[in-house]
Amino acid sequence: MNSRIALFILTFFLTIPLYANSAVVFMYHRFGESKYPSTNITIEQFRYQLDYLQKNDYNVWPLSKVIDHIRNKKTLPPKTVAITIDDAYISTFTKAYPMLKSKSFPFTVFVSTNQVDSKSNSYMSWEQMREMQKNGSEFANHSLSHEFLLPKKNEPEETWKKWISAEIQGAEKRLKEELGEDVNSQKLFSYPFGEYTMKTAELVRELGYVGITQTSGPVGEESDLMAITRFPMAEAFATPDGFKTKLNTIPIPIETIKPREPFIKENPPKLRIKLKEEVKNIGCYTSNGEAIKVNWISKTEFEISADKELKPPRDKYTCTAQAKDAKWYWHSHFWIIEK
Repeated sequence: MNSRIALFILTFFLTIPLYANSAVVFMYHRFGESKYPSTNITIEQFRYQLDYLQKNDYNVWPLSKVIDHIRNKKTLPPKTVAITIDDAYISTFTKAYPMLKSKSFPFTVFVSTNQVDSKSNSYMSWEQMREMQKNGSEFANHSLSHEFLLPKKNEPEETWKKWISAEIQGAEKRLKEELGEDVNSQKLFSYPFGEYTMKTAELVRELGYVGITQTSGPVGEESDLMAITRFPMAEAFATPDGFKTKLNTIPIPIETIKPREPFIKENPPKLRIKLKEEVKNIGCYTSNGEAIKVNWISKTEFEISADKELKPPRDKYTCTAQAKDAKWYWHSHFWIIEK
């Protein structure tokens, strides 16, 4: 090969941004409902975030478009963000929607259809959703009843498979009846409470859906379509600094991770991660911020385990490291702890 061509190719790849094929997905529930601080974001916090995205020229996409790019190995442009909202609470329509509409930002709402059909004042109506569809909103599947979709002890496999399938397919039927056959084109399914086992995830995949979690982390070309990650944006995590930190995350280059199963059999659980390339100065923590010792097996493989038992019902290990371009590598692994 001509040396000049070789040098050009090398220079080209070295100048590709580190974050060129990743995106950040945010998850919200309630807006301006201070009675529910664990799932609420204040209007001031939300306004700051939307203004920041607009002023800094972020590409705000519907989640379906992000998933289409991951699924079909298409490059995600730098500064790509998706806004998602779970549960279809009324404050989505009365408070979040006008703000998003004013900026022409698309967004994705995951709907538990029984709650909407109950006509409770706490949730949006189908008519309100149809109005939102005209102005940048897309709707996706969050089950019929919003129950925990985990296999039950001593329940025959065919029984729980039939039940979970009915929860997902029943909700999809209602979405199409009310919002049109084109609704949820990428077949997105958000696990209620963010909880799933590998058996649940496999069934979601068999039904043709992409599983969406509540586990923190950016997404990219190697993301698991059974467990797409999102950053929760409740009051405690929605500070300006916290928001900007999460905006500047990229996936840790992971080759394998064991176990994949989030339902733990030993407590505290051990997690073993093999990297595709060396990443220096990785730090790992439990969800309450306690540091976890990183035991390196080789330059690209390590194991972690918390010092204390994790408390039910759920916890996570999060590993981060400084990357180039003021970015942070980020990976969270979700655990379900039996009570």
